[in-house]
Amino acid sequence: MTVTIEPAVAASTSQDALNALLCDVLPAQGAWSEDAYLWLTDHSNRLIEFTDGYVQELPMPTFTHQAVLAFLYDLFRAYLKPRGVVMFSALRMRIRAGKFREPDLLLLRDRADPRCQDRYWLGADLVVEVVSSDNPGRDLVEKRADYAEAGIAEYWIADPRDETITVLTLQGDTYVEHGRYARGGTATSRLLAGFAAEVSAVFDAPEAGA
Repeated sequence: MTVTIEPAVAASTSQDALNALLCDVLPAQGAWSEDAYLWLTDHSNRLIEFTDGYVQELPMPTFTHQAVLAFLYDLFRAYLKPRGVVMFSALRMRIRAGKFREPDLLLLRDRADPRCQDRYWLGADLVVEVVSSDNPGRDLVEKRADYAEAGIAEYWIADPRDETITVLTLQGDTYVEHGRYARGGTATSRLLAGFAAEVSAVFDAPEAGA
């Protein structure tokens, strides 16, 4: 008797076998190394962060998230040219040994800064996060502690939920609030002299199709 295996069935069986193999080969949560994390993110288009042996997949951004981010990117880029550099997610940044984050925006005032590496950055002068609605505490609490630990001089948090921008500056090993700005106000930087962002324009970006 001849048994015919339909291509779709064969492909499904092959994928199931591959999935089982990967589950056996990949480290368990808590046992990931930096090298394994870097390999994973080199071979994936997913947003993944890493802390002390654990990997965490981040949600895909929304249109509002990306429009706000794009507007801020353009502002910072215009300010920093030609000497500085601003990049956007997903570029990995090493907080310390055993911890990586992928900030929405990260910048250095000097492109020649040795922290500006090709595969991942070793730090930044300023980072920006646009708050994700799935887990606001990740940006408001967890990453606030992470970026302070990394010695990032300034942290901007753009929150579409209440349309505010909070600017935090590092004092010692903790952040203090430089300012919290709402619609009609202008967010300023302590680190970047003369830099400003009109809050209304930032949060009007999605409606404007920016």
